[in-house]
Amino acid sequence: MTVVPSPVRPRAAVRRAAVALLLACALTLGAAACGGAKKSDGRAGGSAAGTPSPSTSVERQKFAKTRFVANAGLAAGAAYKWIIKPYRAGGFQKGAAHRKSALVKAGLAGVFTYNRLKAAVRNAQGDPALSKALAPLNSGIESLKNLGTKLRGGADGADVASFQNVIGGVKDAGAKHGATVTDQVPSASQLGG
Repeated sequence: MTVVPSPVRPRAAVRRAAVALLLACALTLGAAACGGAKKSDGRAGGSAAGTPSPSTSVERQKFAKTRFVANAGLAAGAAYKWIIKPYRAGGFQKGAAHRKSALVKAGLAGVFTYNRLKAAVRNAQGDPALSKALAPLNSGIESLKNLGTKLRGGADGADVASFQNVIGGVKDAGAKHGATVTDQVPSASQLGG
């Protein structure tokens, strides 16, 4: 009588060997990363090799417009997708299908939009011209602070119009100074925090 080897046994042996190899590599790399003497990387600050150093003001200015565009784009995308578009479609009116979820999403989008607009203003401070262009919009952005909570309770045309006006102003200021903002719709998980 001949015994036919089961195909499960060789697979299990291969899996065990692969897991053992991965575990050995992880332990070796972990020990190498954690141990050893710190060496100077040759910079003036004498920081250890591999240790991040803070950005210089030149580096912050270099990426100021890029960060501004990313944050303003997320703010514009969230406001359009979850506030402006549902409002125009009548999603916030009493009796509308999925009204409660639309209002909750609008409230979250309002808070998210305010947060990203404040970040965009901070980013714009690295570029003098862009910072000056956004200065008049700061009061409009601050007026959006509690609008997320207000939208959860029910939105009206004035609330939605204020979002459109502020975001339009931010987009225009960016475009005039070489930082064209395009809408980027954040995921629902980004909205929730």
